[in-house]
Amino acid sequence: MEVLPRNDQGLPHMARKANVLPSYLLHKQSGQARVRIDGKDHMLGPYGSEESRIAYGKLVANAANGIGIDPLKGGSSSTIESGLTINELVLAFMRHADGHYIKNGEPTSEIHCLKAATRPLVELYGFTPVDEFGPLMLKAVRQKFVDAGWVRDSVNKGVGRIRLIFKWGVENEMVQPSTLQALQAVAPLLKGRTEAHDNAPRTAVDDVRIETVKKMVRPLVRDLIELQRLCGARSGELIKLTTGMIDRTGDVWRAEISDHKTVHHDQSRTLHFGPHAQLILAKYLSADPDAKLFKITRTAFCRAITRACEKAGIERWVPHQMRHTNANNVREEFGLEHTQAVLGHAHAEMTQHYAKVSSKKAAEVARKIG
Repeated sequence: MEVLPRNDQGLPHMARKANVLPSYLLHKQSGQARVRIDGKDHMLGPYGSEESRIAYGKLVANAANGIGIDPLKGGSSSTIESGLTINELVLAFMRHADGHYIKNGEPTSEIHCLKAATRPLVELYGFTPVDEFGPLMLKAVRQKFVDAGWVRDSVNKGVGRIRLIFKWGVENEMVQPSTLQALQAVAPLLKGRTEAHDNAPRTAVDDVRIETVKKMVRPLVRDLIELQRLCGARSGELIKLTTGMIDRTGDVWRAEISDHKTVHHDQSRTLHFGPHAQLILAKYLSADPDAKLFKITRTAFCRAITRACEKAGIERWVPHQMRHTNANNVREEFGLEHTQAVLGHAHAEMTQHYAKVSSKKAAEVARKIG
């Protein structure tokens, strides 16, 4: 089954479904905000007011969770409770996040994920006091993720990010602990029990498809493909390589990766290059130790491969699948511990996932098949 590509927010590149949650609308004759639920208009208060936004959020939460609306009670709220609003909490947290999720002076992809998660939260409940935000409202935000076409795993992560914001609010005495405790009661979406779909798990790509693509791409892309297949590195790790990073003493070359996926967990990451990989790298070595060997972005590298797949009429694959290919090859010949060392995994469970820690073992693999 073909794996759908996703952007930084976890959204698949696919047509969006029509919104299931009712919209916040203007009743032109009266100037009131309204929401239409089950064919009936519910007046919410003056259009654009905090009162109407709060009432809208409550009604939408009920509608999303199948709770009936009392027609005698109506939609508007008579008072606006004082206290910190969702808008203010999100703004404060994002200021914190801008300084927290940083790597090498640049914001990490987590910032984009947080923005994607908070967008519908603010849209629905921006004017709602933080301690009025409960499980039904969180589930209404979750439905927004589903309506947007997010895959199930991304939906659950989005909910987790919202809870993270409230946890930070508790830590900084902006949110009552009982509010966070209530939000933790919202269970994750389970496979097969939700309309949110699951992407097929990424698996190893076969040699036939790899060789087909290699014939259709430019030399730099072709060399990167082969290098990744040989050493099992992440494409981003290879693209960041410079001449100065590579220790070329000894029969196995090494590169210490200081900026890698698990650096914030104090885990080291070393790439090992055997004789076949060295022949590829040698073509790109430069007199400038700081110059990047491969002048291409991860996005462009992935796009070159997927376009070649489409042009060749074969099942699409992405660069990360070659880590699975390498893992399978290494495990078949050397075993699980060597595979763990090559992939840079701290736990064997992750290696098991890739391959259906030691530098010495990784060097042994590179010396023989790299």
